[in-house]
Amino acid sequence: MFDSLKDKLGSFREDVEETTEEKAEEAEAEAEENAASEADAEAGAGADAASEAEAGSKAETDAESGASETGAEESNESSGSSRGFAQKAKSFAKGEIVIEEQDLEDPLWELEMALLESDVEMSVAKEILENIREDLVGATRSFSSETADVVEQALHDSLLKVISVGQFDFDQRIAEADKPVTIIFTGVNGVGKTTSIAKLSKYLEDQGYSTVMANGDTYRAGANEQIQEHADNLGTKLISHEQGGDPAAVIYDAVEYADSHDIDVVLGDTAGRLHTDEGLMDQLEKIGRVVGPDMVLFVDEAVAGQDAVQRAKQFNEAAEIDGAILTKADADSQGGAAISIAHVTGKPILFLGVGQGYDDVEKFEPEELVGRLLGDEE
Repeated sequence: MFDSLKDKLGSFREDVEETTEEKAEEAEAEAEENAASEADAEAGAGADAASEAEAGSKAETDAESGASETGAEESNESSGSSRGFAQKAKSFAKGEIVIEEQDLEDPLWELEMALLESDVEMSVAKEILENIREDLVGATRSFSSETADVVEQALHDSLLKVISVGQFDFDQRIAEADKPVTIIFTGVNGVGKTTSIAKLSKYLEDQGYSTVMANGDTYRAGANEQIQEHADNLGTKLISHEQGGDPAAVIYDAVEYADSHDIDVVLGDTAGRLHTDEGLMDQLEKIGRVVGPDMVLFVDEAVAGQDAVQRAKQFNEAAEIDGAILTKADADSQGGAAISIAHVTGKPILFLGVGQGYDDVEKFEPEELVGRLLGDEE
């Protein structure tokens, strides 16, 4: 999962490490050269001590009579450079170097290109780079330390910041909500909404909750049969109407059934739609008025990359969503949608579909995803 992006993040670490290792070697060489120069200067000073003492009286007189102003100017001119040298010398003596902006210029450009190639949305890529720049520029490290550790921490913090936007604990929200909890699933055609409903039903049942499915996709031929097959496989009740019926009425009936049978969660399917489909968006609005769902979840494919990111943004603007599910995450090497959706919409990714089985769904954990991307976890 997301192997291509993982490799590109690893390349950034290596680039910065190589740049700063070269800088460390140059700093060590300069420190050694300065030490040798100082030793030579001390030796020469001892040999000339007698003549300097003889001329000292005259020099002092000259300085007092006419050279005091010139000496002050020279002192001011040299103070800046001497301070800079002193700071460098202090860092060298402590065995440290400072990571400067020019050290990151080329690696950050390469990282930006890599993120965009991995379908990370542009504004998200820019924020990741800015966060890394803020963390690394001015950071110190010892000659002997691993630069990769410093860079990895900066990458970790930056990625986690953009991925965690709007995150909430799905399990906790279900546990604390009044029952029945109603969850509506929406998105475009063919991205795995119905299968995701079945997976969420299994996920919730495994945690001890009872569920009922509702087929609000009343226009697509074969929709009732498809979701009925999932319900039969899972032993879950399905509420459906004839094709062409009112989607809001179907989901309302499912809520009534759940209420009267002490069912914990209603999972409502809807017709696939684009945000520009006014009639279908009106249906979604009507479901909201009639049912008052506790959550509206947007479903799309991780492999759709930038398309999924833009659709999530458009759906959220047209009919506000509470979170997202990304299907086919196991087949996505890029990871752009997983990185970008929360930041773009302000709403979290809650689950990843990672296979065909009913158990092949993972609760989305930002910390775990960052660990995978940085190689901490397989």
